[in-house]
Amino acid sequence: MTPPETTPPRDIAHPETTATGALSKKGLGAGTVGLIGAIVIGISCIAPAYTLTGALGPTVAQVGTHVPAIFLVGFIPMLLVAFGYRELNSRMPDSGTSFTWATRAFGPWIGWMAGWGLIAATIVVLSNLAGIAVDFFYLMLSQIFQNPGIADLTRNPFINVITCLAFMLGATLISYRDMQTTQKLQYVLVGFQLLVMVFFGIVAFTHVAAGNAFDATAISLDWFNPFAVGSFSAFAAGLSLSIFIFWGWDVTLTMSEETKGSSSTPGKAATATVLIIVVLYLFLSVALINYAGVGKGEVGLGNEAIQGNVFFSLAGPILGPLAILVSIAVLSSSAASLQSTFVSPARTLLAMGHYGAISPKFSKVHPKFFTPGYATIISSVVASVFYAVMRFISEDVLWDTITTLGMMICFYYGLTAFACVWYFRKQWFSSVRNFFFQFFAPLVGGLILAVLFFTTIIESADPAYGSGSNIGGVGLVFILGMTIIVLGIVIMLIQAKLRPDFFRNRTLARGVAGDSNEADAALPE
Repeated sequence: MTPPETTPPRDIAHPETTATGALSKKGLGAGTVGLIGAIVIGISCIAPAYTLTGALGPTVAQVGTHVPAIFLVGFIPMLLVAFGYRELNSRMPDSGTSFTWATRAFGPWIGWMAGWGLIAATIVVLSNLAGIAVDFFYLMLSQIFQNPGIADLTRNPFINVITCLAFMLGATLISYRDMQTTQKLQYVLVGFQLLVMVFFGIVAFTHVAAGNAFDATAISLDWFNPFAVGSFSAFAAGLSLSIFIFWGWDVTLTMSEETKGSSSTPGKAATATVLIIVVLYLFLSVALINYAGVGKGEVGLGNEAIQGNVFFSLAGPILGPLAILVSIAVLSSSAASLQSTFVSPARTLLAMGHYGAISPKFSKVHPKFFTPGYATIISSVVASVFYAVMRFISEDVLWDTITTLGMMICFYYGLTAFACVWYFRKQWFSSVRNFFFQFFAPLVGGLILAVLFFTTIIESADPAYGSGSNIGGVGLVFILGMTIIVLGIVIMLIQAKLRPDFFRNRTLARGVAGDSNEADAALPE
């Protein structure tokens, strides 16, 4: 362990306190989020309706009827990493999550980059969620007014960007307010999309039972057998896909200082969120394959023309006049996720400012709402500018940023998983429970994500990767990913010059579970 300096300096983020190198509160509204509220916000951030409508078709193209098996395989690293997150939160509940935990385990440099990975990933996805909300907003209007031309308005970059900024503004205003406001909105949006998705699946099964399905395909246990998948590349595709379809559950941990029972509730919420999502994905994938099959017919899941938005194409045949419910569900899904996704970057920036890793301006908490107002606004502005610029440059560039997202998620999830293993290294063999949850599970999950990270780096250098866009014969996804990482390193070096205390372990010191001087690691309830 690297001890703090003999004479601790003042906490530069909060001059009225003294930096001891241990965790400390940041002024957030304690006890405002319960277990159910945390789970709802976690589901919201994953955005299952929006995610699955775009992921189901491409997965079928890779593995046919073995989609449930691939979802199960992809679920494994997420669950293993979630166990590691739960252990870290139990010991060190802190809104900085990946940033704080990696700093405690590995020191300020790796911790800073872990925080950067989370912020970069969420800023990218914020802009794209707003774009998806715009698409489905105009699609919903075209269905209401039975005018297909309205849906084409989203192709106008000026209308698209203005509408997107309006969605972003609305989400920012809600996130700026207290967590109770966020919870109330999420109960409505998440509840609605889950009900529609379950209803969608039930009606699909009903059509199969009545004998009027499009291409009824008998359910088989073989669908759930990962060893029946034809090739290793399909396995790799499934694992890569899981990074996208399961990502977002860690938002429950960034609310740790605002939850009731901060040392246990966020971890329980993260695990419950992942389990609920995998059950929902399995239910819907089985229902839709059972109804439509995997052929290339009009609404067959193997039809490339519908794979980008499976729910929209199947909603009419399955739900008839109620098909508009699916469009509203996907719109509410993307809108809900847009709002809840603000939670993670804002609170990570808050923690980084609080511990002196970046400007102390980010440590400001609104005196009335007890939320990181300044960090929320900056996150919104950066995401809005990013979307506007990318949308005018090229839609392909915007899509490639989403592909890059998987790389960044592997990066910071993997670092956090390894942080769990290293922080608890003195307790690995003290019990069977510790061996599994503090060593084996996060280690395996981290290794899987590390392999995917480096595999993506290698493959994305191919100019044909992603949208096919390239610069000088190098794939754009590789360039974007490396640019984000290098930019993070440059900013980190600048911050090290401006704010040396953090980088000298003075404001947040390294530690290891089991040391006697680690008793103050956990924030008080």
